[in-house]
Amino acid sequence: MPDSTVNDVLNVSCYLFVPLPDAGALRDLLQARAEAAQLKGTILLAEEGINLFLAGPAPDVRGFIAELKEDARFEALAPKESWSATQPFRKMLVKVKREIIRMDHPTIRPASGRAPAVDAPTLRRWLDQGHDDAGRPVVTLDTRNAFEVDEGTFDNAIDWRIDKFTEFPPALRTHKAELAGKTVVSFCTGGIRCEKAAILMREEGIENVFQLEGGILKYFEETDGAHYHGGCFVFDERRVLSSDLATTPMAEGAIKK
Repeated sequence: MPDSTVNDVLNVSCYLFVPLPDAGALRDLLQARAEAAQLKGTILLAEEGINLFLAGPAPDVRGFIAELKEDARFEALAPKESWSATQPFRKMLVKVKREIIRMDHPTIRPASGRAPAVDAPTLRRWLDQGHDDAGRPVVTLDTRNAFEVDEGTFDNAIDWRIDKFTEFPPALRTHKAELAGKTVVSFCTGGIRCEKAAILMREEGIENVFQLEGGILKYFEETDGAHYHGGCFVFDERRVLSSDLATTPMAEGAIKK
């Protein structure tokens, strides 16, 4: 529970890959609902799904999510929560995009079938023991941009120094041989990028691939943050969260892109 005298702004993030042919109509509806609830943040809509970041008083944020989940298509939304002392967004934006996370790889359609996922406690256990439950060595693959990785990542994580997510597919093809014989766990901030990345890796013939369910933020929420060093970059005015989901200063020279 938050300390209501300090951290009384609820921040939520979640996404869901689900067909939304009516994304344009949804934009106007969700913009009106969010503004009526005096929320701020960003909601991205595309034919492939929804990706949202919202902040405001807890009853208003949770009420908005509850109303959204009355639409059966959004029933599976699983928001990740954190708290802040101030509103980290300046306005409320609802946008329709070609992709809710741009990869420029149209055959990757998560709504048609996900790659297997591993939950945070299981990943922590695997990292403790140094292998998965089948005895294979486990590697973590950071699918985020280089400036995000510089704020913090898992110990010994694979980092291909990409500057934008559209660079992930060619980077994978360059480094694919390095992943052979290993269990690969892709991860990102909240799960959206590592979900697409895991599907692509399986499409490219890498057999033992998992996505970290809920990403780094869910790992922080459900574990003690072991095996992760530094913070997690977030795309709002808080910038970086520590493993207890509190705001922490950015590293010197970090650049928001």
